[in-house]
Amino acid sequence: MSAIIPPGRLVYGLQLPVQSQSRLYREPWEEGAGVEELTRVAKACEHAGFFYVAVCDHVAIPRPADEKMGTEWWDTMTTLGYLAGVTEHVHLMSHVYVLPYRHPLMTAKAFCTLDAISGGRAVLGVGAGHVEAEFDLLGADFARRGPLLDEAIDVVRAAFTEEYPRADGPTWPVADAGQRPRPVRPGGPPIWVGGSSKPAMRRAAEKGDGWLPQGPPKEGMKAGVQWILEHRATVLGEGVPIDLGINTGPLYIGEPTWDVGQWTQHGSGEQVAERLRKMGRLGVNQLQVSFRSRSCNELVDQIQAFGREVAPLLND
Repeated sequence: MSAIIPPGRLVYGLQLPVQSQSRLYREPWEEGAGVEELTRVAKACEHAGFFYVAVCDHVAIPRPADEKMGTEWWDTMTTLGYLAGVTEHVHLMSHVYVLPYRHPLMTAKAFCTLDAISGGRAVLGVGAGHVEAEFDLLGADFARRGPLLDEAIDVVRAAFTEEYPRADGPTWPVADAGQRPRPVRPGGPPIWVGGSSKPAMRRAAEKGDGWLPQGPPKEGMKAGVQWILEHRATVLGEGVPIDLGINTGPLYIGEPTWDVGQWTQHGSGEQVAERLRKMGRLGVNQLQVSFRSRSCNELVDQIQAFGREVAPLLND
């Protein structure tokens, strides 16, 4: 296991719009958007120095969950593979891939291939999943999703490391079967574990190269980060690095002339950067940012403003 963020650096990434359109968070302009807008945003992120862009994972949203979640959820691997071809430097991450939905060798093959074609830019963000009806639809065991995720991570990591992996878990035993292409990154793509529950935090500490919180844990971010670091040291020994994230909430660079919502942090680049530096002092080293926008043009403008006015101040 290894961290990939340079020591002492605070980096930033974005879950892309358009590819997932939950009615809980999408902007109205996304409803009519497509691959052209997705590409513009991904390229803007790369040019603005974003560490990663991320794509979600749902297969099909059963009724009545579709009333809130919608049904616009692009296939994770097809989308990331496309993004590998239109970008050059930015990391390509699943946020998050629901490993209990599928055999872990399918996940390993997909991400080894993504890493190979992208020149070592894949990041496997994983999660247990939360839509019980979707598990039922796919014939997956919702009640066992936690243990299945633990076992799947072990199989995937073994397949990242060895062409002929061996795993002895109860659900997916693996032996005497090889997979190519091999990943470019030694040891394969880093595995970042999603979720803010105590089982998710335990999983990140014990099995992950990174942590992708889904909001702050019950005890707060500072205490949560400290718990992960202490538990990791107890289980794996002192000094095993881990990349730790935080969700910044919505941002708007500058003073908006429209209602961006009471929870949106806005202001000058220096004002926004200072708030984000405070988040970094909680012990995290990656910020998942989001921006309010009324159009693709405005979102691209916000990304460019962040790269120009905020990013240079994050590591002062």
